Amino acid sequence: MSIKFLAEDDRPREKFLQKGKNALSDSELLAIIMGSGSREESVVELARKILASVNNNWHQLSLLSVKDLMKFKGIGEAKAISIITALEIGRRRAGQEIPEKPTIGNSHDAYAILKNQLSDLRTEEFWAIFLNNSNKVIHISQLTQGGISQSIVDVRVLFKTALEHFSTGIIIAHNHPSGSLKPSKEDINITQKIKEAGNVLSIQLLDHIIITQNSYFSFSDAGLL
Repeated sequence: MSIKFLAEDDRPREKFLQKGKNALSDSELLAIIMGSGSREESVVELARKILASVNNNWHQLSLLSVKDLMKFKGIGEAKAISIITALEIGRRRAGQEIPEKPTIGNSHDAYAILKNQLSDLRTEEFWAIFLNNSNKVIHISQLTQGGISQSIVDVRVLFKTALEHFSTGIIIAHNHPSGSLKPSKEDINITQKIKEAGNVLSIQLLDHIIITQNSYFSFSDAGLL
């Protein structure tokens, strides 16, 4: 039975897209790896049979060889290699530590993260650091590239990115190729605009950093937020 004849809830790829990866059973996850079944049974049914043979235990499945897997009708060499490869990726992932996300506690921490990107540029760029409730960095993004005197940021794009990453705080930054640390009128206006938009969305603007080749200016440190 081809997978296209299955009820929509039984199509693992469609279910993944509609309900998310956590909604999938072990057999549905394995079915996605295999891609197709045999003439006699769907890919989900074949996945159930393979898992049942190892007591539905992923570790036991990982011990099977290519030849072991090819004993199941509908599993050729390519599918067997795909299954073993996916399980090996899982094994390696489990053995790795989750990288620690940097925490920003002050303006210098933010400057240290962005100075290599912004300090030596000849044109202005606008960047943002997105943080969670614990002020840990969850995403860093370049938002615009501009001319010699200014780089205009689209506030909608800034907060769209913040929402996509479930950020609760942001730090914005741009460089002054001129070397001046003094905020321009435009810098002050865009800072206020972003702060007000963040208040509506409950996403706090924590700081605005202006970066030059050798130093930086913090709106927060200067009491301008």
